[in-house]
Amino acid sequence: MVRGLIAFSLTRRAIVLLGLFVFVGLGLFAFARLNIEAYPNPAPVILEITAQSSGLSAEEMERYFSIPIEVGLAATPGVDVIRSTSFYGLSFVRVVFQYGVDYYFALTQTAISLQQNVSLPNNVTPQIQGTSLVGEIFRYQVLGPPHFGLTNLRTVQDWVLQRRLLTVPGVVQVNTWGGTTKEYDVEIDLHKLDAYNVTLPQVISAIGNANVNVGGRTINMGQQSVNVRGIGLIDSGGSADLTQGFKVEDIENVPLFQANGIPVFVKDVAKVSVGYAPRLGKAGRDRQDDVVAAIVIMNRTLHTNDVVARVRAEIAKINDDGSLPPGVKLVPFYDRTTLVSVTTSTVVHNLTFGCLLIFLIQWVFLGDLRSAIIVGANIPFALFFSIVLLVLRNEDANLLSVGAVDFGIIVDAAVILVENIYRNFQARPEERQGLLQQLREGRWGPDPTGSGDPNSSWNDRLRLIFISAVQIDRAVFFSTAIIVAAFIPLFTMQGVEGQIFGPMARTYAYALIGALIATFTVTPCLASLLLPEHVEEVETIVVRSLRRVFTPVLRWSLSNRGMTIAAGIVFLGASAVMGSRLGSEFLPTLEEGNLWIRASMPPTISLEAGMPIVNRLREILLNYPEVITVVSQHGRPDNGSDAAGFFNAEFFVPLKPFDEWPRGMTKEKLIDELQNAFTTEFPGIGFNFSQYIQDNVEEGLSGVKGANSVKVIGPDLTTLEKLASEVMKEMAGVNGVTDLGVF
Repeated sequence: MVRGLIAFSLTRRAIVLLGLFVFVGLGLFAFARLNIEAYPNPAPVILEITAQSSGLSAEEMERYFSIPIEVGLAATPGVDVIRSTSFYGLSFVRVVFQYGVDYYFALTQTAISLQQNVSLPNNVTPQIQGTSLVGEIFRYQVLGPPHFGLTNLRTVQDWVLQRRLLTVPGVVQVNTWGGTTKEYDVEIDLHKLDAYNVTLPQVISAIGNANVNVGGRTINMGQQSVNVRGIGLIDSGGSADLTQGFKVEDIENVPLFQANGIPVFVKDVAKVSVGYAPRLGKAGRDRQDDVVAAIVIMNRTLHTNDVVARVRAEIAKINDDGSLPPGVKLVPFYDRTTLVSVTTSTVVHNLTFGCLLIFLIQWVFLGDLRSAIIVGANIPFALFFSIVLLVLRNEDANLLSVGAVDFGIIVDAAVILVENIYRNFQARPEERQGLLQQLREGRWGPDPTGSGDPNSSWNDRLRLIFISAVQIDRAVFFSTAIIVAAFIPLFTMQGVEGQIFGPMARTYAYALIGALIATFTVTPCLASLLLPEHVEEVETIVVRSLRRVFTPVLRWSLSNRGMTIAAGIVFLGASAVMGSRLGSEFLPTLEEGNLWIRASMPPTISLEAGMPIVNRLREILLNYPEVITVVSQHGRPDNGSDAAGFFNAEFFVPLKPFDEWPRGMTKEKLIDELQNAFTTEFPGIGFNFSQYIQDNVEEGLSGVKGANSVKVIGPDLTTLEKLASEVMKEMAGVNGVTDLGVF
């Protein structure tokens, strides 16, 4: 098969060259469609289930909600771990599935288990959140005129923006932060209730029964059939303009009963006004202490570039089509494609620089520009081959998977082939004739060149190239097999390791396959076209310089074999000792260009008491010229998608490009300065510094808000708190441990 492929490339050179150009075009098209993610998702399918019941303490939420949900989900197929967190009024359950479980299968089975096995008090229905570790792709703020008000902004967000964005393909959830949710308050006067002999349940029932439309049958009016309806829905006055929905007359005029033919209305026993629901969280940005912001969540199975493009288009349409009240607009402050663009630029830069570097090295060491071109042609072919396969298999690429491809290994086979062609071309005439005679005699199998046929398109030069390729085919395949064998551990990795290094191993394997194909097709074709009739191997000045150093060292080593082996053993031992002291990272940190700062205040603090602290922290951050903007999240959103209490405040801090920073300032130095400024002004508050996506990933994998954690398990909360404090005290003495906290 290999011989046939080589023979085809030498006899159909025009087709091979045309195919090469077509393939390069196909590779460029595939690269344009390749989804490059900024951060590989290292986690399996993780579903978050929430249940809310206002007024219940954390202990009651755990007893009546968290535990029943955990028990009901325990039998769900594919479940690996179930973790829960209970707060005031919120039960937050995180279900971690085994690696390899399909997202939609997990979602369907979880929904079935919740429906069949979970029954919660007060008819509370648990909700499956659409969040994922790397799914938060877009953030925006809703801005309005100064007189517009937070309640109206929140109403626009809940009833217009959220619904519009959920129609965008790929968007599964929109989490709203900040603002005040409008509600109608009926403040009942107990003395008036007693005077009219009305009970509180009567008032509640009357208002509930009044807010409904009813339907009847149809009646005929002449030849027309007319539906009979009873219109009873309470009119807020905002049907035409939602910002005018502050009408309370319909509620005030709800009848409670009649006394001697005189109706008694709600307004007779209560005061009706427009207010807002008790707040569970608050958002702020820069100098604005209270804003309305939202986070757009992408479906786990889709691609960032595709979904964000649709979100941006929809937001531009919303801002321009008159859907919003005058003066109201959406202002984005986070777009994942910015980071993806940086990652893509880095990938393109690395690939381009790597190709040019390998080409120059080949030129320097081979000493022939034509040979360097022949060898260098394998690099784009192999890369485009891997990219085409990634697109066809609908796989994502990232900086680690594409950037880790070793170009030197990719061109190794082509270098061997070109060197062998040089060797045979430079052989003495009788040696070349001997090779041609062996070809005719079937030394390497049946002769496809038609030796002895005067009408054959083969000449001796093409036959020598064919012989050169056949001579090294087994050696090339064997060397490639060794390389693939070195990657077997990466292919067999499971869990987090498999999610991170699996794409890199597959990309490398695709590139190696492409390099093998190019070695036995493109390389012989180009060699037949570019190499001259008579070649002469010339040692370049670099090779000669290296040889002057290498030859004496080699001779000394061969003459003093014992000392050479001893020196090698000593060097190996010294390397092992130094390697044991060398720090290591499982995965290099991706620079996202932002900070994600968490402030942990006293557990019993109220939302109102924490607001001045959060506002002051934003002011401190804005004093640093490296900061673009600061967005704070205090508490939790109304839908419970972020499991946090009033003690928790998080800050999203996008940073300027590093080349715009003051000279000498680094990110590590900035974090140190911020840590010192925070702890000096707010002693007793714990601060944790991370990055946006990195924090989400670490929290999802470990189940806590941090990179590493120690979990203390037991039945008594008081004892657990005592042990946790002792553990924290011990860990504080470990060199390098920072941002400790107890959650």
